[in-house]
Amino acid sequence: MDLRIYLFSLTAFIVGMVELVVGGTLDLISKDLQIPIRSAGLLITVFSLTFAVSAPILLTATARIERKKLYLWSLVFFILSNLFVVISSHFMILLVARAFSAAAGSLLTVLSLTLATHHSKPIYRGRVLGILSMGTSSSLVLGVPIGIFLGQNYGWRSPFLFVSLVSLLLLIIFSFTLTKVAPQPTMSLRKQLFTLKNDKMISAHLILLFTITGHLMLYAYFTPFLTNVLQIEAQWLSLLYLIYGISAVIGGGIGGWSVDRFGAKRAMLTILLSFAICLLLLPWGANHFLLFLPLMILWGGLSWSITPVHQNYLIQIAPKLTDIQLGLSNSALHGGIALGSAIGGWTMEIYSLEYNAWIGSIFVLCGLASALFSISRPSLSQEVRGS
Repeated sequence: MDLRIYLFSLTAFIVGMVELVVGGTLDLISKDLQIPIRSAGLLITVFSLTFAVSAPILLTATARIERKKLYLWSLVFFILSNLFVVISSHFMILLVARAFSAAAGSLLTVLSLTLATHHSKPIYRGRVLGILSMGTSSSLVLGVPIGIFLGQNYGWRSPFLFVSLVSLLLLIIFSFTLTKVAPQPTMSLRKQLFTLKNDKMISAHLILLFTITGHLMLYAYFTPFLTNVLQIEAQWLSLLYLIYGISAVIGGGIGGWSVDRFGAKRAMLTILLSFAICLLLLPWGANHFLLFLPLMILWGGLSWSITPVHQNYLIQIAPKLTDIQLGLSNSALHGGIALGSAIGGWTMEIYSLEYNAWIGSIFVLCGLASALFSISRPSLSQEVRGS
């Protein structure tokens, strides 16, 4: 396996960490800035929404820039935006800094995906995407628990300083290890959006949008769920996030393997149905920790196994539009994160945290329905493929 694939996975790790670590420190941010937890949750929503919108726009705007140069400059902006989070105390400035961080992270993520698939053999593509997914899910295993530990001991800003330092180290490594890669021809934004006119393609992207929305309804507020519903003490949070993260990393690898073993369609339908059932059962296990723990582990594995499976499905149905569709896939994923965190905050305030998981399972079932619809549609026409 090309060493650069693991470097791309490491990039996915730091981008995932800076996005997800906020969920584990919401209570600390809320207390320090003296704002409601729902308002602190906007730091997740703004990041994810900006990420979703930025990916296709920036991919088009930077189409003519040499890939190594673009990669390094994206890392520079990523570092600077996170340093602004460290030194700023005004909430609106923090939101702007998070938006800039998301924009840089969106380019880093899409470039990692496209360059990794470019440097891999088709027969190993599922495993390569699984490795990249494991990079993101590894941010749960190491990034979020480390972020919670740093936040509780040195303040909630310390994880962002940690991310900046690691990113600086990666910038130095990439400067010497990456070779120049010529930009590939790309579509205008209008033509990118035109590909979504096809019902098979739009429903394919709705799979991930609905599924991640359902997942984030609970995960974005997992810390208050653990402390308020399960009555878990703060010192045990890092351990539970670590257990969840390990299952997520394993799930990402299993997702890539399942594509190579069973095919993207069969793997996707099985994962989505299992995911919906797991979310539905999670609140019922809240009163019995020994029941909740295996459900949480299964939930973590399923939550990250869907991404490599979905990416493979997109490659299969639109092989001539891989670059564009992977970018739009990341937009759908982060759109789901933004929607899930926003709807989850609203549900938590009006009802209770248990409802977040139940309503989340309904969204996952909508993702399953989208998958069944997309699979049933005929192959894309030559007109769409060549647009």
